[in-house]
Amino acid sequence: MKETIMELQDVRKIYQMGEFEVHALQGVNLNVIAGEFVAITGPSGCGKSTMLNMIGCLDIPTSGKIFLEGSDISEFDDNELARIRGKKIGFVFQTFNLYPTLTALENIKLPMRIHEFSDIEIEEKSKSLLDAVGLSDRGSNFPAQLSGGQQQRVAIARALSTGPSILLADEPTGNLDTKSGRGIMKVFKRLNNEGLTIVMITHDMGIAEYAERIVKMLDGKIESET
Repeated sequence: MKETIMELQDVRKIYQMGEFEVHALQGVNLNVIAGEFVAITGPSGCGKSTMLNMIGCLDIPTSGKIFLEGSDISEFDDNELARIRGKKIGFVFQTFNLYPTLTALENIKLPMRIHEFSDIEIEEKSKSLLDAVGLSDRGSNFPAQLSGGQQQRVAIARALSTGPSILLADEPTGNLDTKSGRGIMKVFKRLNNEGLTIVMITHDMGIAEYAERIVKMLDGKIESET
């Protein structure tokens, strides 16, 4: 039986906006099993991005518990949370977030340099990841010399460079045309088939259907799971 990699227990998040309270999450319960591909979808303002921030240890809940690989993240200090975000969780964003002055290969190497991987491991792994996303001939190109789809592939390779337990993707096809978006989803499917756990936020039901499980959110709550 596969283990639970991420668990949210009655998670609530309240933001204070001046005199008003915004209840972004209202008692969310979610289990993500190792090796799953989960899509979280719903209309704008439903809480899906807040949920991703919680799963990614980018924010802490107002109440409730979040467990990553069995550990309660509320017990970690800021340094431990930063280490978890750097090594255990890979992030892929809608806007790619590549460094424009670094080549594709250098962008992939950067997280490994930050986390003090050996030079040999950095060289071998960066080239292997570039090949895995189909860009072995583009390592010396800068982001401005790549298409949107190619930039997102570099971003995926960078997110995987430290060997994370889980990959979080926030609208990963949002800035791409349909063909490029499908290409990215094929990369995700292949990575998931190889055992990578993926949690993806998307408003596009066509993209959500690439996942094994679809979690639909509405007004800060999970409305349904299929």
